[in-house]
Amino acid sequence: MNYLTLENVSKTFGEKILFKNLNLQISQGDKIAMVAKNGTGKTTMLKLIAGLEPTEGEVAKIIKAKHIRTGYLEQDPSFPEDQTIIQAVFDSENKMVKATRAYNEALQNPTNETTLQAALAEMDDLKAWDFEAQIKEILFKLKIERLDQKITTLSGGQRKRLALAKLLIDEPEFVIMDEPTNHLDLEMIEWLEDYLSNSKLTVFMVTHDRYFLEKVCNTIVELHRGNLHKYRGSYSDYLEKKAMRQENDAVVLDKTKKLMRKELEWMRRQPKARGTKAKSREDKFYEIEEKASQKADNEDLRIEIKGARLGSKILEAHNISKSYGELNLVKDFTYKFKKNERVGIVGNNGVGKSTFLQLLTKQIRPDNGRVVIGDTVVFGYYDQEGINLEEDKKVIDVVRDVAEFIPLAKGQKLSAINLLDRFLFSREQHQVYASQLSGGERRRLYLLTVLMENPNFLILDEPTNDLDILTLNILEEFLMDFPGCLIIVSHDRYFMDKLVDHLFIMEGNGVIRDYNGNYTDYRYLEKQRVLEAERTARANRPKTEKVTKPESTERKLTYLERKELGKLEKEIGKLETKKKEIMAMFNNPNLEAKEIEKLSIELGDVGKKLEEKEERWMELADV
Repeated sequence: MNYLTLENVSKTFGEKILFKNLNLQISQGDKIAMVAKNGTGKTTMLKLIAGLEPTEGEVAKIIKAKHIRTGYLEQDPSFPEDQTIIQAVFDSENKMVKATRAYNEALQNPTNETTLQAALAEMDDLKAWDFEAQIKEILFKLKIERLDQKITTLSGGQRKRLALAKLLIDEPEFVIMDEPTNHLDLEMIEWLEDYLSNSKLTVFMVTHDRYFLEKVCNTIVELHRGNLHKYRGSYSDYLEKKAMRQENDAVVLDKTKKLMRKELEWMRRQPKARGTKAKSREDKFYEIEEKASQKADNEDLRIEIKGARLGSKILEAHNISKSYGELNLVKDFTYKFKKNERVGIVGNNGVGKSTFLQLLTKQIRPDNGRVVIGDTVVFGYYDQEGINLEEDKKVIDVVRDVAEFIPLAKGQKLSAINLLDRFLFSREQHQVYASQLSGGERRRLYLLTVLMENPNFLILDEPTNDLDILTLNILEEFLMDFPGCLIIVSHDRYFMDKLVDHLFIMEGNGVIRDYNGNYTDYRYLEKQRVLEAERTARANRPKTEKVTKPESTERKLTYLERKELGKLEKEIGKLETKKKEIMAMFNNPNLEAKEIEKLSIELGDVGKKLEEKEERWMELADV
């Protein structure tokens, strides 16, 4: 079933054309993500689809299927300030939500038996008991606990999580999401991945989280130079198909430039008075000239900044502690940083990651212990709160206020103008006022000002928020070659896995554990540890022991767990079939050594996945 059709949709702001005559179809069950550079119209496109922005032109159409309920998650959601969290959650026209609200309100006044019986009857009629459990699970997973808390007291991140919870609880058929993983910790992101992957929701979203794209989406659309390119498959499929398109575009661009040179010679030879045929060829020339002036997409964009020299003493923490009242954030932490060290910091929201960074940089004093910073250390600190830009200052002046030049390798220098170019600010944008930049462009400019200080010890606190994927790729390439120390706090698992050598795990109550490996390794081992502990507990339970529970508190599978169980059965069947297919391939007597090695690796991977799925299936089946 077709949910949405865009026909010849365009959008401009003043003289700037964001996109023109775009066409797109979204069908039931599609999970589509749009990727594009910051400032090219991603959020505007979402608002158009959600019906919050008007289309332009007489031929433009946005056709939505009738009776399809749509939900929209904004980057910066707003709520009535006088509401509490629970009031915001239940502020819905969904029949199931309304029935659950009435039931919960009746429970607050159990002496009114008529109201309570009516609420119970409504819950029975709609079979809403599982839905109530689903609401509680969503709130629990997104760590929304104080339901009587006023909206006015919530931070921006808490409001985003509340908006996400409300969206999922409302259960629209078609969901539009703008950066859904922003302000979620890593456990929440993994849970949301599973939720969207296992649901029947139709999704159109913008996100820079590449692991999220890989696991959730079946289609990627790229908004590039005002055109929409559609790629079926996951994020890795998109990268492969885009590379093929870029190769083809490069060939076409080369041919176009050669043709332009020939046409230019012809133009110069012609007299001023031209006939109709000559005029037609002149128009064709200008069209070819426009195409030939474009840059190839796969141009190498590198930032080769030379960091200041680091001495032997860099950064040392000696038995430092920090607490606020009874809240312990850091307790007895000791560590000495080495040259070119790359550390990732992970932990749940509110565990004290930003406070820990401020301790290391002496922005705040520890309660106990001391921090020693080497004489040659030059910090570059990217704060997640961003930069307070002077709104009436031009982009080029913002950068020049930090430095006119920065040193490169081999004694060369890079001007502020050239660095802006390399960081994807066009020459036209150099003269744009800060007030005109999008959120992602402002963060990109802030990041550039940090790099302009020529640091040798970079600290990046949530640098990936609101940055587009192209900028992230450029930043990653730079950081991989960065000749200094690096500390990263990020919820972007792809970014962390690519750049860090080890992790500081902030486990809560001030405990910080050093883990040698990346985030994916850590999460895999943690899950294995939990499974092993559960298996051990089951094995050690006396066989004669029979645990009886009152019927009302008996453990039952949640809505998501039942869905997961069904999905696991299908996946196990597919993996068993795949295993048999690989085993059959080994019977081929003409297999070469490389093929045997490849099949062996593939068989090991399939066996490992099969074991994990079966363990999880047994865990759920035991409930």
